[in-house]
Amino acid sequence: MLERHEIECFLTLAEELHFGRTAERLRLSQARVSQTIKKLERRIGAPLFERTSRRVGLTPLGARLHAELEPIVRRLEAAVQRAVEAARGVDGVLRVGFLGIGAGQLTQPILGTFRARHPGCEIRMQETHFADPLGPLRDGEVDVLITRLPVEEPDLTVGPVVLSEPRVLAVPAGHPFARRRSVSLEDLARVTVFGVTGPAPQYWWDFHVPRRTPSGRPIPRGQSVATFQELLALIATGQGASPVAASVQRYYARPDIAFIPITDAPHTQVALVWRTAAATARIHAFAQAAHDAVEANGGPARY
Repeated sequence: MLERHEIECFLTLAEELHFGRTAERLRLSQARVSQTIKKLERRIGAPLFERTSRRVGLTPLGARLHAELEPIVRRLEAAVQRAVEAARGVDGVLRVGFLGIGAGQLTQPILGTFRARHPGCEIRMQETHFADPLGPLRDGEVDVLITRLPVEEPDLTVGPVVLSEPRVLAVPAGHPFARRRSVSLEDLARVTVFGVTGPAPQYWWDFHVPRRTPSGRPIPRGQSVATFQELLALIATGQGASPVAASVQRYYARPDIAFIPITDAPHTQVALVWRTAAATARIHAFAQAAHDAVEANGGPARY
């Protein structure tokens, strides 16, 4: 039977692949971490990690053990957390992160529905940035996130979609496209778009700003940006263009930027996202409030 500290040490080292960082996270000495792993390997009967002077890696056996053990441990932790939250009820503080305009016109109905049902729970809002849309959630700074899809992370749960809208191309007001009634994704090969500075998942950024047109033509990329306001400033000064959600025209309208509908771009959606292992009664209550507000609106908000 494995002991709890052995399991915790193994899973942490499998994640960090570094004895020093593992020791720091567990608040142990590196020697203690090494001893614990060696003891576990003796019990298993084979090495779980490959160690060299430059790197630490999982052996095939170690990788298989991690794949089978990690979800079990996370489910146990989630079960205990749900029991704790059930005992406490929904009262307390719920930290809600939001990207950009959040759920748009549905943000207030969602918050209003939740507050009416759970007046003893305080909601604290925190803005996130597209350079690292999932960072505050992963770091535990927020409990639930209202963010743009796609989110395809094994440790995160995607809840109800609250907003669905078409996309437009933001260009400088003097750009030739500004005189057109619409553009297509193929037209992106004729402009320079922006990269992103930060740990945003590559698939997330590629959905919002594709690297190639549908026919395979490369889309030129200029400098990287870290915030949305920086993106708008660069567009306004003629340094590039960018596909954005149609609601940007309503909430961030400015005379030096034109917004042209993209006729063949898939809609962009906003949904609730939370850490699966950290789900609580408050998060589920907020997701239910969001679902009910969406239903009362006749479906996700649209622009």
